[in-house]
Amino acid sequence: QSAQSCAATATARPQVQVSSRMSMRFVALALLATTAHGASAPALRLRGGATTKSSAVVAESGLTPASRCLSTRGGGVPSGVMSKVDVPLLSYFAFWYLGNYYYNIANKQCLKAAGGAAGFPMTIGVLQLGVGVLYALYMWAAPDSRSVPSVTKDDLVKMLPVGFCAMGAHCFSVFALSAGAVSFGQIVKAAEPAFAAVVSTAVYGKSISTAKWLALIPVIGGVVLASVKELDFAWSALIAACTANLFAAFKANENKKLMETPGLKDRIGSVGNQFALTTILSFLFGLPLLLAREGHKWSEFVSLFRSNSVISTNLFTSGLYFYLYNE
Repeated sequence: QSAQSCAATATARPQVQVSSRMSMRFVALALLATTAHGASAPALRLRGGATTKSSAVVAESGLTPASRCLSTRGGGVPSGVMSKVDVPLLSYFAFWYLGNYYYNIANKQCLKAAGGAAGFPMTIGVLQLGVGVLYALYMWAAPDSRSVPSVTKDDLVKMLPVGFCAMGAHCFSVFALSAGAVSFGQIVKAAEPAFAAVVSTAVYGKSISTAKWLALIPVIGGVVLASVKELDFAWSALIAACTANLFAAFKANENKKLMETPGLKDRIGSVGNQFALTTILSFLFGLPLLLAREGHKWSEFVSLFRSNSVISTNLFTSGLYFYLYNE
């Protein structure tokens, strides 16, 4: 089957034009499937008279199945090119962007239907974390899914700064998106690496190379230019997005310091468990702030949630998208 697929790639031309969105999904899934497929393929004749090496020789060369399938023209793939492509990592990036795309759409629709910045941004932000908590608990309760972490009380105490910073980063991002356009919020959020660099050096005493500092120039310059040309500029959105970047920078540094705790990785068990614990702590930190800021409007929100399907549906989907693409 692998040989037939390679031959078809070499001799056939596509007959149907596929939409860009479906193409991205198909390519990601196809690459993953090709990488996972380890069956050997017999030698076959390719265009131009070249013949592929036997499966044994190819296996010795270190080429992945994806590389063998892509080497259909010119007699092969340049050494050290396709063999170094990390397909799973690229797939993670692709699905991260896809999940972020759908999250921003659902989040904005929910915020807009609930009254925007004057509505319930804090309530929506905290309840989105609550959806993530439900998903994490389900993954622990479902059979053969995910083992429960064996963390201690001291471990949870050490995780509190990470959970608090994660809550602040998420909720202030929601504030920013409720106060202005999604495009403007994402423009300012793109400056997060600059905030991380400043916080790392000024607060945590980390050293950053000159090359990395220079790499921030186009990032900051692009953010400034895009913000100046943004038609839907709002100071409240700018301040909220910058505060979210600040919380995200502290979260990254605190998380790095946390994972240096001896034996913590073994007690947590997996990256999924780590994110689940962080989400639970973030949700618990957000509840008091929800009550303090918008608790007096809780009955009004409940009424909107029950009567407006746009709010209820997008609140659940945005929370689920947020958890999945971040995990």
